[in-house]
Amino acid sequence: MEEINRTFGTMDVRVRSRSLASDASQSTAGKLLLRQRLHQLMTCVDDLGPRDELHHRVSQALDGAFLLCGRRAGMPRKDRFRLHMVTWNVATADPADDVASLLHLSSPRRPDLYVIGLQEVYSGAVRFVSDLALGDAWSRLFMTTLAPLGYLKVSSIRMQGLLILVFSKLDHVPFIRDIQSTFTRTGIFGYWGNKGGVSVCMSFYGHMLCFLNCHLAAHMQYATERLDEFEHILDTQTFGSPKAPSILDHRLVFWFGDLNFRIQDHGMDFVRSCIENQSYHLLWSKDQLTMMKKKEPLLQEFEEGPLDFQPTYKFDRNSQVYDSSGKKRKPAWTDRILWRLRPQGETDQKQDRLEEEEEEEEELPLKIRQESYTSDMTYSLSDHKPVVGLFTLELKKLHETPLVQLYPEGDWSADMDAMVVYSARQPFASSAWDWIGLFKVGFSCVSDYITYTWVKDDEVAFNEELVRVYVSKSEIPALGGECVLCYYSSALHCVIGISEPFKVHVSKVAIEEGLAPENIAGLDKAVAT
Repeated sequence: MEEINRTFGTMDVRVRSRSLASDASQSTAGKLLLRQRLHQLMTCVDDLGPRDELHHRVSQALDGAFLLCGRRAGMPRKDRFRLHMVTWNVATADPADDVASLLHLSSPRRPDLYVIGLQEVYSGAVRFVSDLALGDAWSRLFMTTLAPLGYLKVSSIRMQGLLILVFSKLDHVPFIRDIQSTFTRTGIFGYWGNKGGVSVCMSFYGHMLCFLNCHLAAHMQYATERLDEFEHILDTQTFGSPKAPSILDHRLVFWFGDLNFRIQDHGMDFVRSCIENQSYHLLWSKDQLTMMKKKEPLLQEFEEGPLDFQPTYKFDRNSQVYDSSGKKRKPAWTDRILWRLRPQGETDQKQDRLEEEEEEEEELPLKIRQESYTSDMTYSLSDHKPVVGLFTLELKKLHETPLVQLYPEGDWSADMDAMVVYSARQPFASSAWDWIGLFKVGFSCVSDYITYTWVKDDEVAFNEELVRVYVSKSEIPALGGECVLCYYSSALHCVIGISEPFKVHVSKVAIEEGLAPENIAGLDKAVAT
C-alpha cells in the first residue's frame, strides 16, 4: 500500500504525466519512466480490494489520467518546419564558386525555408544599375543553386549593399501570404544606404514572421550608436498588415546581420589566446552586445544562442588569419543572428480583438528551437566569415488549403489555344491585376515565367465553382516541357495557388518544320530569358 502512495500519488500523477508528455526534449526518457511506474502500479493493484479506500483514490487518479490523455489526443496537431539562416558580410567580393557548404546541401534533412542576409554587396554605380535590370550576381547564384532542388525565391529586397533573400520549398509557397518588404537608411544621417536595415515580413501558415537584416555603425566606440540605429529602424519600418503594422508586432522576429558589436577591454593578445584555445566563453562577458543586453530592456527581449564559434571578424582575405595589417583590429563577433518571440500578453487593443477571433492560435502559439549556431570557416573571399543558424519552428497550420486550386484543361501544346481552370477555395480579395503564369518545373522566382495571362481580361467562362481563363497557342512553348501553373494575387503580393506538374506536348507543326526534340532545352532557355 505504501508503495502505491509513493509511486502514484493522486495529485502528483497529473502534474508528472503532463510534464512527461509535454517536454519534447526528454520524451524518450519520460516514456520509459512512465511505463516503469505503470508496471509498478499493476503489481500493487493486485493487492487492492474493491472496498479499500486506496482503491477509490487510485480509480480517481486513473480517471484523471484518462481524461488528460483524451484531451491531449483531441488537440490539433502541430507541424515542424526547418529554417536555415545565413548572414555574411561579403565585403564587395564577387560570389563564391560554390555555396553548397553554406547551405548544407549535403544534409539529408533539407530546410523548409532559407533566409539569406548579405551585407556589403558590391554597389558601384555601373554595377548597381545593371543589377537593377538583370539582378545581382549573388542572388543569381543562390537562385540557380536552390531552384533545381525545389526552392522558390518568394521575396527579396536590396538597399545598396544590403540584401535579403527568402526561399521556400514549393509546397509551402501558397501558404506564404501578405509578403511585404521595406528598408531604412542610417548612413550619413539617414541619407545614405551603406548602413541601415532591410526587412521582409510575411504570414507563414497564418503566423506573422519578420526577418530584419542590418548593417550597423562600425568601430569599437560606437556601441551606443548601434543601439540607436536599431531603435530607429524599429520605429520607422511599418507594414500594411493590421495584425503586424510594425516589426515588433510580428509573432516572430529575426534580427541578424553585421551588427558590428566588438569585444571590449580585453587586449589583443588575450583575445587571440582565447581563440587559439577555443576558450570563447572567457570573451563573452566583454562582448558589447552581451554587455548591453544586461541594461537595455529592448535587447533583453531578443534571444541568441551561445557564441561557441570563433569570432568572424576580421580576417585577411583569402586566408584563415586574423588581421595582420598595421591596424591589427581585434577579432569580434560582429555577425549575429538573434530572435524575438512576441510575448503572448503583448498586444494592443486592436490586436486583442483580432486574436480573440483566432483563439486556436493563442492556444497553440508558435514555438522556436535553435538547432545550431556556428560560422563557416571554409569561405575566405571576405574579411568576415559567414554565420549560419538552424532553427525548428513548431506551429499549428492556420491554413490547410490554398486560396486557389487550378489546373490545365485537356492536353496542352502550341498547336491549339488552351484553357486554365481555377476555383476559389476560400474568399480572397481578387483584383484586375491578378495573373496566372506558366512556368517550367524548377523555376526560380515569380518573374521566371514562360508566359502569363491576366485573370480578369482573359476570363471566358465561369460558374459558381469554376472559372476558365484563355491562353493563346502563340504563348505556349513550341517544344513543350514539364510545366506548372501559378495564380499570383496582386493584393496579397504572392502566389496563392500552384497546379500539379503537367506536360506541354511538342507541337506537331514544330516537328514538321524540323525542330528536333534535342533542341527543346535550348529553345526553352531562350523563351525563359
